[in-house]
Amino acid sequence: MALPNPQPNAPVVPVAPPAPSDFIRDIVAAHVSEHKYPRVHTRFPPEPNGYLHIGHAKSICLNFGIAREFGGVCNLRMDDTNPTKEDIEYVESIQADVNWLIGAWAEDRLGLKQHGKEPEAKSVEGKADFFMPPVFGTSEAERKHSDVKLEPFYASDYFDQIYEFAVALIKKGKAFVCDMTPDQTDEFRRLGKASPFRDRSVEENLDLFTRMKNGEFPDGTRVLRAKIIVDAPNIWLRDPLIYRIKHAEHHQTGAKWCIYPMYDFAHCLSDYIEGITHSICTLEFEVHRPLYDWILESLELARPLPHQYEFARLSLGYTVMSKRKLMQLVDENLVSGWNDPRMPTISGIRRRGVTAEALRNFAYNIGITKYNGVTDVSVLEHAIREDLNKRAQRRLAVLRPIKVVLTNYPEGQVEELNAINNPENPISGGRKIPFTREIYIERDDFQEVPPPKFFRLKPGGEVRLKYAYIIKCEEVIKDAAGNITELRCTADLDSKSGGATAGRKIKGTIHWVSAAHAVDAEVRLYDRLFTVAEPDAEGDFKRHLNPHSLEVISAKCEPSLKEASADERYQFERLAYFTLDYDAKPGHLVFNRTITLKDAWAKEAQKG
Repeated sequence: MALPNPQPNAPVVPVAPPAPSDFIRDIVAAHVSEHKYPRVHTRFPPEPNGYLHIGHAKSICLNFGIAREFGGVCNLRMDDTNPTKEDIEYVESIQADVNWLIGAWAEDRLGLKQHGKEPEAKSVEGKADFFMPPVFGTSEAERKHSDVKLEPFYASDYFDQIYEFAVALIKKGKAFVCDMTPDQTDEFRRLGKASPFRDRSVEENLDLFTRMKNGEFPDGTRVLRAKIIVDAPNIWLRDPLIYRIKHAEHHQTGAKWCIYPMYDFAHCLSDYIEGITHSICTLEFEVHRPLYDWILESLELARPLPHQYEFARLSLGYTVMSKRKLMQLVDENLVSGWNDPRMPTISGIRRRGVTAEALRNFAYNIGITKYNGVTDVSVLEHAIREDLNKRAQRRLAVLRPIKVVLTNYPEGQVEELNAINNPENPISGGRKIPFTREIYIERDDFQEVPPPKFFRLKPGGEVRLKYAYIIKCEEVIKDAAGNITELRCTADLDSKSGGATAGRKIKGTIHWVSAAHAVDAEVRLYDRLFTVAEPDAEGDFKRHLNPHSLEVISAKCEPSLKEASADERYQFERLAYFTLDYDAKPGHLVFNRTITLKDAWAKEAQKG
């Protein structure tokens, strides 16, 4: 949208749409007006133990959106504290997903580090165990320099500092080494009982923790626990674990460490080291916030400290968001992989043909609240349709073809007809499509015994071919089994645009492709993965899998689709929106259905 400029010959200045308004943005706006921080600094901190899904898209757009709106920076950071569940595959997929989703939208607000360059923290004068938050990121010139490779931050970047912070807690008498088994620890914490090792001396704890680091003890034999309140009402304050022994190679640090910090311990300290001001988490971390604050305050760190804020996570109808359940779908071959277009993963959504703009508009404007609820998937689907309607190139394709012979059309004649590429975008222009005596139409567009108000082709009936002629069905050809194999029709050769009978009113218009020029394509018709809005509400989510979530068919397409690009989006007229799949190769087109033109699920729901 652009507003008129009152100055003659002055350029028209586009007006950006208003940013969303919510309670977190209100807090940030207040802090900016109070000059509480030098700059707003947020972070998006996924654990690299799975692929990002649409719920993460909401968090990405919130964190990067706030940095973008308030002139701050948002760090992409891998919270990689558990080497046994993490993999470089997930790191790479997360980077690709974030880069795709925010792209140029927030690139100048994306906090990254130079590849192979470890961030350095400065110790506070007189307090060698503590660290001031360093300045991260790269300059604009460095970003644009082709030799500078940028990558996310990692919690593992700070393992040395985090270890020293743990030592500092021990010296303050606020952490101890515990020898109880995991089951005993869980039981004692549940009952609010103190560990028998809680009162070990500082010297003994320092010695044991050093020996843990040096690899003297097997996995699970000892842990480091914070000494807070054994019977606190909030179970997360009941002497929580902050370090455990894991003799496992780490995808970033290799074999350097055999002890690793727990998420809650590493997360707040990573925020502090990076200078994060607003640590925005989903609502399930609200009960963790007292521990987040206790760790930072117990270390007497230099101010300002980061603060945690929580919002309701995105729950979307007709899918599941749990990493465990998504992994189950992948491991049991119920889908083709993490990037299966039916999956709610960002990579799956991207492969299905949803654009970054559509997903971002949905996630950015979905609303930020403190109350959990399920978002109707139709809200997402509306955003996708609205985006694709404006950008998709119109093309003719027949998914379930039946041949039509126009008996009065000259044999061997090829006519070039004019077709528009997108009526919503006049500058997209048009194209030529060939028309011949033999064409294909959709099998569903013909009914030998039609129901009432059927305005497509039927024996003795007429229909208009899009961009072409009015035709009339004269004869139905069947095989020995009674299956329809061909329709014999006549064309009103004066009914083409500009012809003598072009204005003749016909209620039905159908699409078609020239049989002689048709291009074969494999078309994958994707639909919702589950048949109910909340598939895991009753526990057994797999019993609600939609058996019709994927149908693979062979289609006939207009010849221009031979040059189809994965960067384009297409509307197969009267059918749906499609995109070229990764599996396509020269001579073998593969299209994925992104979404139907209308919400068929809502129509079925209305029928009951």
